[in-house]
Amino acid sequence: MVVSIPVYFAGRAIKGRDAGFGQAMGATLGGVVVYYVVYFVVAFLLGEVVGPAADILALILGLIAWLAVFRGAFHTSWVGAIGIVVIAWLILLVLDFILIAAFGVKFPNFFPF
Repeated sequence: MVVSIPVYFAGRAIKGRDAGFGQAMGATLGGVVVYYVVYFVVAFLLGEVVGPAADILALILGLIAWLAVFRGAFHTSWVGAIGIVVIAWLILLVLDFILIAAFGVKFPNFFPF
């Protein structure tokens, strides 16, 4: 639910008043579920055939599927879905820095650094 807050504000930035918190929560939960299903199915089915390259293909297809969930949840274009993801990530980064400065806590392992 906490991760849905940046998605909500990013959706509002891209779609305006058309974006709701329910859409953000649905996109957040649905995106994670769809990503993992696509990732594991592709990695499992192609792992024996393609080898380690199946993980890279699974990652790419999982991310596309995740974007498709955001696109469908917010009724936007592919570029709009990418914009929502990028803005939500930036909002989460700012919130993380604020939490670190104020309370000494941070979101666990959301960022690659």
